[in-house]
Amino acid sequence: MARYFNGKEIELLAPAGTFEIFREVVQSRCDAVYFGGPVLNMRMMRKGYNLSHEEIVEALDIAHRLNKKVYITVNNLFSEEDVEEAREYLRFLDHARPDALIVQDMAVLELIREMELTVPIHASVMMNVHNLEMIHALRDLGVSRVVTSREMDLQTAKLLAQGSGMELEYFVHGDMCSVHGANCYFSSQVFGMSSNRGKCMKPCRWDYRIKRDGYVYPAEYPLAVKDMFMYEHLPELIESGITSFKIEGRMRDKEFMVSLANSYGEAIDRYIDDPLGFDRRVDSKELYKNRKRDFSTAYAFGRPGLSNINRRYEGTGKFYSTGKVFSTPTAERELSEERVGQLRERLAEAGRAPQEKPELAVRVNNMKQARVVLEQGVENLYLSGDVYEPDRPFTKKDIQELGALKGNTKLYLGMPRMMTELHFDMYDQLLGGERLPIDGLLVTNLGAIRRYRPSGYGMIGDANLNVYNHLSAGLYAGLGLAKLTVSPEMTLEHFTAFTSRCELPLEVVVHGTPALMYMEHDLVENTEVMEPIGQEDNRYVSNDVLVLKTDQGENPVYRDQYGRCHLLFAKELCYLPMLNEMSGLGISCFRIEGTTYNADQLRGIITSYQNKLNAPDSDSGLLGGLQPVYAGFTLGSLQFN
Repeated sequence: MARYFNGKEIELLAPAGTFEIFREVVQSRCDAVYFGGPVLNMRMMRKGYNLSHEEIVEALDIAHRLNKKVYITVNNLFSEEDVEEAREYLRFLDHARPDALIVQDMAVLELIREMELTVPIHASVMMNVHNLEMIHALRDLGVSRVVTSREMDLQTAKLLAQGSGMELEYFVHGDMCSVHGANCYFSSQVFGMSSNRGKCMKPCRWDYRIKRDGYVYPAEYPLAVKDMFMYEHLPELIESGITSFKIEGRMRDKEFMVSLANSYGEAIDRYIDDPLGFDRRVDSKELYKNRKRDFSTAYAFGRPGLSNINRRYEGTGKFYSTGKVFSTPTAERELSEERVGQLRERLAEAGRAPQEKPELAVRVNNMKQARVVLEQGVENLYLSGDVYEPDRPFTKKDIQELGALKGNTKLYLGMPRMMTELHFDMYDQLLGGERLPIDGLLVTNLGAIRRYRPSGYGMIGDANLNVYNHLSAGLYAGLGLAKLTVSPEMTLEHFTAFTSRCELPLEVVVHGTPALMYMEHDLVENTEVMEPIGQEDNRYVSNDVLVLKTDQGENPVYRDQYGRCHLLFAKELCYLPMLNEMSGLGISCFRIEGTTYNADQLRGIITSYQNKLNAPDSDSGLLGGLQPVYAGFTLGSLQFN
């Protein structure tokens, strides 16, 4: 089955959570169906869902006899333990011949190359593809279709489709995240349940209050977005060059999904048959009446603002069908001496004698912090590409000044996590002129790696590349990265297994308040349009910093120069007591996320880590006298097995 409009193919892609649901959905007015198998996909939380090997084979036979396509999700991050399982599973899938696999982990691309498999590959929304360079890079690696970033507007999609010729897939209906794809680490840090490994506990659906400037605002569910609803905008989707219209809903029931696929399919056919007479409103009221949450067009036509926030039943963090909650507000676990002892013992068992003393790196937000780093003689200084307000981005003059002062410190220029074509223009101009006095670039996305590899500047991969296994690390090394930052979601066992197998130099974030959520959604808007309901000072950060508050703590939120929001740890990540054992695992560099500290605070933290690295056997107590600046210390995801 295929649909065409002015010679352009249009595919309606529907989800199925179980074989029973698949049998009904594939008979609907969709062109293709996607589902997960028994392992390695992003919907592993619900028992009885996903298809067995035998069901996959039968589903492919049913679909292909109906002249419809099947895409199978292999779209989570792989631990080292998963890699061998993935080999067998990919071999089975290659033999079963689905029309494509939808993947997140670069390890899949490496395994397919290594095993000489021929199954087609689509890049998952979890790859967060958002610029032309990323698409070109993925094409070079064998990807034939890209599921676009959820935050992509249709005009950008049109630009990318025209500039690349790549098939684009776009979410048109269903549950959306408020955080950029694969940039939410909240669940892993609080529960040890990785949102990038199919186990999200949905902290975005918690009941929060927003505080800023000493006032409390009635935000209720400020991260809980409405469902995507593009039913009335099918002409705009087609005009933008989108190939595949994707409905979200692998956890939804059979009747709901069949009805939804039929409504969208019938509307597409009506538009193809009579575009001038097409009535966008047919069935629209019926879809609205049967919605699970309220509807929004999300980012399709620009930033939606507060109009995208849901306040209906499921937006309160409850399952629509049962009324049970996903999870309740939970504090980050406090660093404890007992758990530190357990971690040190396990890390020591997996370790070996360090080859050389690890270096220290510090990421900074402003010139005052940068000067402290240089004064302390830290080996590596990273200038943030996402600069938190009220600071402003580092200028060319700033870079030149730091270059003149840096001495033996290596200076790296960071990039924003999300890079649009405008961002590439900016960095092209800066890096394409006279040689900057920097030692390299801290890169955040595959597109930047491809673009700046020929520049002559060395490249370090930042944490949000989500490197979770030696295969993806090896692929990135082959693309030109000299060093990689370990995924911030690593649990203890995954960390020890990965570091023991990876030969590339590795960096670990060991201190500070890294971003748990990175979002286009502007939380500051709540404080600009809502009337406060009370007065209350922030407990750990100054009142001019926005805070998301639950009864379990306060998470500060910083807005960067591009208007994107970064929700941070309430506590501070602190691996100071375990530096010796981590060194034994071959970690070559330890990073302090210093962007939120004042100069004196940052100096004290750097000194503590330098003392530990310089005198690893000294008996200076668990934390060497280091005191938390914020709500306490935490071990993050590493404390979980």
